[in-house]
Amino acid sequence: MSSFFSAVMDPDNGFLRLAFYVSALSSVSFGIVGAYVVTRRISYIAGSISHCVFGGIGLGLFLQNRVGLSWFDPMVGAVLAALFSAVIIGFVSLKMKQREDTVIGALWAVGMAAGLIFIDLTPGYFDMTSYLFGDVLLLSDKDLYLVAGLDILVAGFSIFFYNILLAVSFDEEFAYLRGIHSGLFYILLLCLTALTVVLLIRIVGIIMVIALLTLPAAVAGHFSKRLWQMMIYSILLCMAFSFTGLAVSFSMNLSSGPTIILVAGTVYLVTLMGGLFLKRS
Repeated sequence: MSSFFSAVMDPDNGFLRLAFYVSALSSVSFGIVGAYVVTRRISYIAGSISHCVFGGIGLGLFLQNRVGLSWFDPMVGAVLAALFSAVIIGFVSLKMKQREDTVIGALWAVGMAAGLIFIDLTPGYFDMTSYLFGDVLLLSDKDLYLVAGLDILVAGFSIFFYNILLAVSFDEEFAYLRGIHSGLFYILLLCLTALTVVLLIRIVGIIMVIALLTLPAAVAGHFSKRLWQMMIYSILLCMAFSFTGLAVSFSMNLSSGPTIILVAGTVYLVTLMGGLFLKRS
């Protein structure tokens, strides 16, 4: 680990230092939003949103390279697709609970299928590996600024509406009786989750973003009694997982995204098994 931090501080390793900074900043959004996702038990919804993003990326590539809309970046399409799916799922969850799982599954599959079709219709070859599995070593200064902006949005929203989001996350009926428009804040929470997913898929990819969104929060839940504590622990754990995964992938020449997820998954399984053992003893 010490050699990794020495490499990060090396002036010749600007790409590694940028990956380190983005991983640290992204842990803030992952930790805060992940705590809400785990507490509200909407990880399956977040997974559906993340896969719908692929449709937006494919649309962006199609419009940019086939139609000629140079301003329509794939990430613009990703944001639009994520927000669209978040609103649709939120509306269905609130109004048509009996069909929620069907709509979520449909959006999950259609989003991936639409992305593949758009890519097939787009001339040229596109390596989608960084979108699917992430690669922090391909990040740019633009990504750093976007993640920093997302942190400000997520932290500000969470602090300003903390009590309302706390009520909505744990007791939606109580929040409604207190005059809180719980449905509106639920959809806003989904939109915040969607933005977090989009801006952070460059780190671990569409396939695995849901894991880094939920695993640190799930581990933090074993050691915290309050939501704000869960957020802080989740942020710190996400940083630890990201730095450890980066160090291992750097020293062993492995893909950074999957390595980070394996570290997080291992710690989660150890925590889970340790909790079960303590309960039985």
